[in-house]
Amino acid sequence: MATKITGSFSGIIATQAAATLLHEENHALTLVEVAGTQKSPDPLWNGARITYWGTAELVNGSGPQKGYWCNERADGDRDWGTFEGKITTSGQQVSMEGTFKFTGGTGKFKGLSGGGKYKGHFPSAVRVVNEWEGEYTLASAQSAR
Repeated sequence: MATKITGSFSGIIATQAAATLLHEENHALTLVEVAGTQKSPDPLWNGARITYWGTAELVNGSGPQKGYWCNERADGDRDWGTFEGKITTSGQQVSMEGTFKFTGGTGKFKGLSGGGKYKGHFPSAVRVVNEWEGEYTLASAQSAR
C-alpha cells in the first residue's frame, strides 16, 4: 500500500555551469548541483539532506529540465531517483515544475518505489525553493503483507 507524502526544501546552488550556443541567440545549456535539507511531516524524509544534479536546455530562459537526486539521512540510509520538468522565466521570475520518480535506496529504503510532482522557484541566483507531493512504497511494507 502506498503512503502519501508531502514536503519542501530550500537549497543553495553549489555548482553551476552554462554554455550558450553560438548559432542561436538566447539558447543555453545548463548544469547545476543543489544541496539543501528536506522538511516533511513524514519522519522518513524530514531532515534528510538532499543533493540534486540537473540539466536544462533553455531558450529565452525557458525549457525542459531533467536530473537526479539523492537524499541522505543521519543514519546513512539513502534514497534516490530522477526528475523531469520545465523551467519557465517570465520577467525576473524563474519557476519550475515537473514529476519525480524514486528509483532506489539503501537500508530501510531498499526497494523504494513511487513518485510524484514538484513545483518551485528561484528566489535568487543561488537559491532554490521546492515543494513536492506524491506517494511511496517501501519494499519492507510489501513483504510484511
